[in-house]
Amino acid sequence: MIEYSIYILLGIFSGLIAGLLGIGGGLVVVPVLLLLFPTIGLGDNPNLVHIAIGTSLATILFSSIASIYTHHRNKGVLWDLFIRIAPGVVIGSILGSTIAHLLPGDILKRVFGVLEILIALQMAFGKNPTPTRKLPSTVPLTGVGVGVGTVGTIMGMGGGALTTPFFLWCNVAARNAMATSAAIGLPNALVGAAGYVLTGWHAPDLPPWSLGYIYLPALIGIVIPSLFFAPIGATLTHRLPAKTLKRIFSIVLVILGINMLVH
Repeated sequence: MIEYSIYILLGIFSGLIAGLLGIGGGLVVVPVLLLLFPTIGLGDNPNLVHIAIGTSLATILFSSIASIYTHHRNKGVLWDLFIRIAPGVVIGSILGSTIAHLLPGDILKRVFGVLEILIALQMAFGKNPTPTRKLPSTVPLTGVGVGVGTVGTIMGMGGGALTTPFFLWCNVAARNAMATSAAIGLPNALVGAAGYVLTGWHAPDLPPWSLGYIYLPALIGIVIPSLFFAPIGATLTHRLPAKTLKRIFSIVLVILGINMLVH
């Protein structure tokens, strides 16, 4: 019961974050799962980090669908921008799942911790963009998408934590940046999760009820509440001070990132 209670709380929080800030909840889901798994008998599994990240990506697939609907209804998603960057994100997602599979769990965990802290610092202290800066053309934007898809898949976060600050840096309105980032999380999570299923399909010592590197009990426990709370978060985007919320969330990310590095 404690295990599933934690899954439910994770689902509520990740759904709210996905909808509210346009970023996948993987930045929280992955570290918490790594803390939880040893308590349910999975602590000696060599694939623990890969399972946490693969499971996180799979949860983002569902929560992003729920948040996209609300953002689209509120006319927040810039679909022309989505179409331009999505192909690069798909390519990056394939690369990311392949790279993650090849990395040992300890190295992957530390890469995650460092990137999480860097993302948190950017969230808290990112500078305002030059007023004349605009989105790049399609070719460099595709390159950005490849980078976003690769890092987002390695970290199991859906890429929104990278695209939101990038869009803001390019002077995209905050509500559109967050809404479009939520939409970009869908192809990133879909292709990335599929990659974790395929690369982990024949991995040794997987726990029961695993689909490749995706642990189904955690997936189900997190997804169900996230489907209800992602639209709530998307609605709150238009009512709450996103800048303040980002700074508060960045503190949580720094703490989780440090924990990933020291344990």
